[in-house]
Amino acid sequence: MMVRAFFRAAKVANATAPYDTITLKVYYPAVFGDTPNERNTGVIPADTNRAPYPVVIFLPGVNVGMESYAWLAVELARRGVVTMLMSWIAEDLPGSVALTPGMDLAALKADAYGSGPSASALPAMLEELSRLNESSVLAGLLDVNKVILGGHSAGGTIALLNANREWFPQVVGSFAYGAHSGASTMLGYAAGTVLSLPENPLLIVGGAQDGVVEASSHRYALDGQGTPTLLLERTFAEAAKNPAALAILEGANHFLACHPHDDTTGRGFLEQPASGDQAALRQVFVELVDAFIRAAVGRQSFESLAQIARENPFITRFETR
Repeated sequence: MMVRAFFRAAKVANATAPYDTITLKVYYPAVFGDTPNERNTGVIPADTNRAPYPVVIFLPGVNVGMESYAWLAVELARRGVVTMLMSWIAEDLPGSVALTPGMDLAALKADAYGSGPSASALPAMLEELSRLNESSVLAGLLDVNKVILGGHSAGGTIALLNANREWFPQVVGSFAYGAHSGASTMLGYAAGTVLSLPENPLLIVGGAQDGVVEASSHRYALDGQGTPTLLLERTFAEAAKNPAALAILEGANHFLACHPHDDTTGRGFLEQPASGDQAALRQVFVELVDAFIRAAVGRQSFESLAQIARENPFITRFETR
């Protein structure tokens, strides 16, 4: 079995040109038949043996290119999960053009949160997913009713906040790395507010050396109180619904989820040094995510995550409920 990918583009409703188009890359398990058509086009048929495939829609951190998450998409495809990555240049804030996971800031304000989705790109991505299941190399092979939202940093927050089955019935869970549901005081929230999360399974993974989360604590009026994991721990304790899991990785920092990490954009200059074996830590992250996906789609129990934690010395804190 090999892993292949293809590109798509989609328009985002209500977005203004030229910032109204997202680029998508979809990774899937493939079987090379060495046919003339495959050699000429590069299009390799999907492996049908493990279909229908659950799908991960993964949202990036701000100013982090989707190529930084290709390693994760490949690893998940090898495990039988189709993964959709995105790239969207947009102007979420006036005068600030950036790669974005798609954040509807108006929907995140204190007087609006919970009234509707804050994931600007997600409707277009779900619509494209349905089209792929009708006409593409993956036609008829996707379980479009078992979609997992995933994300890193700001993209992880958007994934956690929008895994709401009232808005998106096909979404059955969410996972995030280096993300939490802390609410910025700039959006009208009181200091230290943690936003409630939808009733859906979730997994929060973070690094004990996450310098970006720690350095951003002023956004939540936590100056002097913020740590690399405080808001992740509070999100799990105060906002998550059952079933949920929290895993903290010793030796990992904010950009563990990115390989390679392009430090010419984003806020990598805030990072703490990573002290652990980064390749080994990424594999731990993949194992947790894979086990979570299987639990969320009903293929195994949540206890499988606890088993990984018990057997792995990199996981220095693990909680589940």
